[in-house]
Amino acid sequence: MSLCWVVTGANRGIGLEFAKQLSARGDRVLCTVRDLKRAAALRELAKSAPGPIEIFGCDTASDSGVEAFCRELGERPVDVLINNAGVIGSMTSLEELDFADITHTFDVNALGPLRLTRGLLGALEKSSTRRVVSISSGMGSIADNANGGAYGYRLSKAALNMANRSMSVDLRERGFTCVALNPGWVQTDMGGSQAPLPVDRSVRSMLELIDRLTPADSGRFLNVTGNDFPW
Repeated sequence: MSLCWVVTGANRGIGLEFAKQLSARGDRVLCTVRDLKRAAALRELAKSAPGPIEIFGCDTASDSGVEAFCRELGERPVDVLINNAGVIGSMTSLEELDFADITHTFDVNALGPLRLTRGLLGALEKSSTRRVVSISSGMGSIADNANGGAYGYRLSKAALNMANRSMSVDLRERGFTCVALNPGWVQTDMGGSQAPLPVDRSVRSMLELIDRLTPADSGRFLNVTGNDFPW
């Protein structure tokens, strides 16, 4: 049975690869991008994709943007939400922190998934699957932080992990499964060419993991391998 997925930040990297692989298996993919003018690769994919791909504008850092996207979806059910949209922010020293940049990074990476999950609760409840997957990062792990720096990005992903944990508790009785996933260090514009993990392999592993999730997994912070990642 094919599913309907919402994938945010689908114009490049991990999000684009999610759209590619989900469409290849015949699922419907509702893709959001912050700027429709920068979605050329996604539009090309949609032209020849085996499964249906629809493209929507949605800035997850904007309350009104999220509300407009949810209205545009109308009464359609959503089986799985992939909160993937994110920014890395400025990588500055402690002395040179740009707090406006940190605030923006936090807004996109931590609050954006909360906005969209809240907005899509009704659509998700129309499905019996009810999965919410938030793409986190190993850099959001407090226990794994041995290098310091990256303040905005680390703060935002640690907050996203906590948001996922709270959502898993609040939505448990409504049959939701909410997990945070660390995709690994991936060869994308954000991860860089020196990253060891090709994007197609990362997404393939994450999809295999998402497909076998059960409500017992809700609230976990999982590595791309399927193991728990340290908080």
